[in-house]
Amino acid sequence: MYKARERYDQLSSDRTEFLDMAVRCSELTLPYLIHDDNVYTHNRKNINKPFQSTGAKCCTTLAAKLMLALLPVQTTFFKLQIKNDKIGTEIDPQIKSELDLSFSKIERTIMDYIAASNDRVVLHQALKHLIVGGNSLIFMGKEGLKNFPLSRYVVNRDGNGKWLECVTKELISRKLLEDKLPPKKTNTGIDESKNRNDDVEVYTCIKYDAQGKRYTWHQEAEDVILSGSQSAAPEDANPWLLLTFNHTDGEPYGRSRVEEFIGDFETLDALTQALVEGSAAAAKVIFLLNPASPLKPQNLSLSGNGAIVSGRPEDIGVVTVGKTQDFSTAAQQIANIEKRLNEAFLVYTQRQAERVTAEEIRTTQFLLEQQLGGLFSLLTTQFLKPYLSRILLVLTRSGQIPDLPKDLVQPQIVAGINALGRGSDAQQLTTFMGTIAQTVGPEALMKYINPQEAIKRLAAAQGIDVLNLVKTPEQMQSEKQEQMEMMTNKSLVDQAGQLAGTPVLDPSKNPDAMDTINQVTQGALSPQE
Repeated sequence: MYKARERYDQLSSDRTEFLDMAVRCSELTLPYLIHDDNVYTHNRKNINKPFQSTGAKCCTTLAAKLMLALLPVQTTFFKLQIKNDKIGTEIDPQIKSELDLSFSKIERTIMDYIAASNDRVVLHQALKHLIVGGNSLIFMGKEGLKNFPLSRYVVNRDGNGKWLECVTKELISRKLLEDKLPPKKTNTGIDESKNRNDDVEVYTCIKYDAQGKRYTWHQEAEDVILSGSQSAAPEDANPWLLLTFNHTDGEPYGRSRVEEFIGDFETLDALTQALVEGSAAAAKVIFLLNPASPLKPQNLSLSGNGAIVSGRPEDIGVVTVGKTQDFSTAAQQIANIEKRLNEAFLVYTQRQAERVTAEEIRTTQFLLEQQLGGLFSLLTTQFLKPYLSRILLVLTRSGQIPDLPKDLVQPQIVAGINALGRGSDAQQLTTFMGTIAQTVGPEALMKYINPQEAIKRLAAAQGIDVLNLVKTPEQMQSEKQEQMEMMTNKSLVDQAGQLAGTPVLDPSKNPDAMDTINQVTQGALSPQE
């Protein structure tokens, strides 16, 4: 059986191609993100800086949008609900509203737990690794999430793409592991200058147990298993999440978004470098002086602004580059490439025109987001579902939430690709109602459309809870009845006031006038049957 260190070295050869491409993509976008060395050093070599910042802007913008789509700030990314086949058979439909309120409290407890952790910070960093390098490993530990870059782990997959083995590599201070490590050997003849003596390489080996349907892992340092490092977790609550941006059949690692547009990034960086260096050369001012001129170079250089010197204008010339047209061509090509990259990475640039409507902006932004529908679906499967399952398991074990029966309660993801689908439903419903109002008129809209059902569908499409927000039919009927009673009472009072000035209600002319007034007043003030 191989040691974790040996297994890491064996699997590293399959990672070389993907790591080299990830480093190249990082150099063109975020140079600090991914490195090809596997040893931390205090004196790292200077990072190569690209000549353009479009790559950094594209990656950070896309990472921020993906994070807000996966973990929204104001709403939950999931919903607890009773399975449809259980309603009416095992669950009384009358208590569904009470169960929804209880589920809502559990959802808020989970979101409060996430808000108090550093999960969003680590997820944003992992998304940047996915966009630039195409791969990222997240570990959900007791203290929160931890992200491993591609240069820190290796993986082995089967023919279906399911990962069976993963080995990570870390450098940890020897002082933290002194009680778990064997005594350090001296005079071994091994050059340890590249690996500082106060650090030790710790390998974490994760393997899939097909018989037990679980993942087991342990840690090794100096080829010795660390005591207390063995652990296991069921497959549906595995804390090790291997994320890929684009996964190709037969490849153990994923491909990145930047790699898809690596040609544009390289061309943009080369053109920007040429334009910057050419502009710097064009901005340099050098005067040429005729050797036969009586004017001395020193007198010309020392003469101030507005000074008068003796000489002829044709004796003095200025060095010019004469590449203005070439610079314009390069600048135009740069603008075209930047436009393509901004569209590919969801960086919205407003059209330069006198009139740009808000509807045009929303439509353009929605069409841009639809480009990454496949990525939303992939991240929903690879991250959101196991992430939610792990959080439910941790909070249930700690007693912060009750144990939910899996045969009755089903968590449903409402973020990611599902949020994109809800946005499409809202847009289609709004367009449908607007088309009816424009073609057959607002009267037909009120005649044929059920307003309450339309409100419910719009709220569901936008992820809004209508409980205690939208009036129920019973509440609307009660308010209508109260309004009708108020109108009836007001009408009777007005009639009594009009009859007060007639001879019928004049006591001097009609002896029974007081009885008539009392009857009308009692009829106006008494409640309607």
